[in-house]
Amino acid sequence: MRDNRQPRKREKRPPKPLDSARLQELALAYVARYSTSTSKLEAYLNRKLREKGWDDEGEPDVKAISARYVELGYIDDAAYAKMKVGGLLNRGYGARRVSQALYAAGIDEHIREDVAPDEFKKREALQTMARKRRFGPYFVPKFNGDELERDRREKQIAALLRAGHGFDLVRAVMNAKDADAVEEWVAEAREEEF
Repeated sequence: MRDNRQPRKREKRPPKPLDSARLQELALAYVARYSTSTSKLEAYLNRKLREKGWDDEGEPDVKAISARYVELGYIDDAAYAKMKVGGLLNRGYGARRVSQALYAAGIDEHIREDVAPDEFKKREALQTMARKRRFGPYFVPKFNGDELERDRREKQIAALLRAGHGFDLVRAVMNAKDADAVEEWVAEAREEEF
């Protein structure tokens, strides 16, 4: 005979409130585990304070903790921004999307301007995305004689624009006659840079 009784649910205990030592431990563990910006660390600590509460004298000084880690070199917003920009560009995202990601991470405007991609990096990122997604001249037909239809082309253009690329750059890639023309276009920007 089967037992039809429901198992008892364990009551969740409320989380133990944070004190100064525990807040420091959380901050250190976060910085040790993740590459982060000052703003992201502060947002994380403030979220933990909201979730768990505060049980210590005075108010928690989240800004002082983040400032101390900047001073110690555990957090470097400029290095974080360079790393983030490089990662997004390598994945094929455009300058606008890169800037939005840095803004969301709380990176200062001056640092965002310093690490903004140049013309060569913008073109290279666009080429990377077009090649990965087989857009424009990288389109591979399923059948012989199959061409890129107008609606598919428009969808590809829209996807590249959503990825943060400028319209002029997208148009240059989508109107290229073949992949070699795109290679030359990217190489042109590299030569202009030097």
